[in-house]
Amino acid sequence: MMKKLLSAVALLASSLAMAAGPTIPLDKAPIDLRDKASLQNGAKLFQNYCLGCHQMQYQRYSRTFRDLGIPEELGMEHLMFTGEKVGDHITNAMPADYAENSFGVLPPDLTNVARVRGADWLYTYLRTFYVDDSRPFGVNNKVFPLVGMPHVLQELQGVPYQAYETRLVDGQPKEVYVGIRTDGSGELSPEEYDRAVADLVNYMVYTGEPTKLEARSLGIKVMIFLLIFFVLAYLLKKEYWKDVH
Repeated sequence: MMKKLLSAVALLASSLAMAAGPTIPLDKAPIDLRDKASLQNGAKLFQNYCLGCHQMQYQRYSRTFRDLGIPEELGMEHLMFTGEKVGDHITNAMPADYAENSFGVLPPDLTNVARVRGADWLYTYLRTFYVDDSRPFGVNNKVFPLVGMPHVLQELQGVPYQAYETRLVDGQPKEVYVGIRTDGSGELSPEEYDRAVADLVNYMVYTGEPTKLEARSLGIKVMIFLLIFFVLAYLLKKEYWKDVH
């Protein structure tokens, strides 16, 4: 009973924080679904840092490999870790009960998260964690206050903190928030980290609507066909009507 009560409280706090919205403007995510290298790196980052808790149970490995141009042998070697078959959905082995006990709520499936949240939200969210010792996992977030998850990319970014500067506001000195900074302990530079997050978000935008890749390619082919058909139809019309005038 107490476990369910704690879970409900955690869910309520999370919902209230979500309703309050981000406390900073959202940054524009540099999304490019034509960039296969970006999508491949995003898939690698998701498998290594996100899949432990979050599933993509509506996306198959085989579809991902085909769309992203990853040979099945390489995909199975580097992106499949628990003996799944290439035709399986992208799921993890974490029991639901264990996940709820650990996080208070079941970590959401991320197949369609980019369609629900938006690419800009995700891009800003993953770059605005900061140290907060009052939180269960030691971090908070500027976009999602009171978030109930750890900063899983911290080894890449380094330890993040909120930076403030003293500025004059209405003639009075005031501490003004100027962004997230890190202690420099991450594996990536700030620019490299931003690029990695962009790749991860790019991949999640793709999984939200995989047919976009096919639709774009098909759309180009249809436009070329219509252009050729228009030229042929115009020439045929001239041939039919040349004696009338």
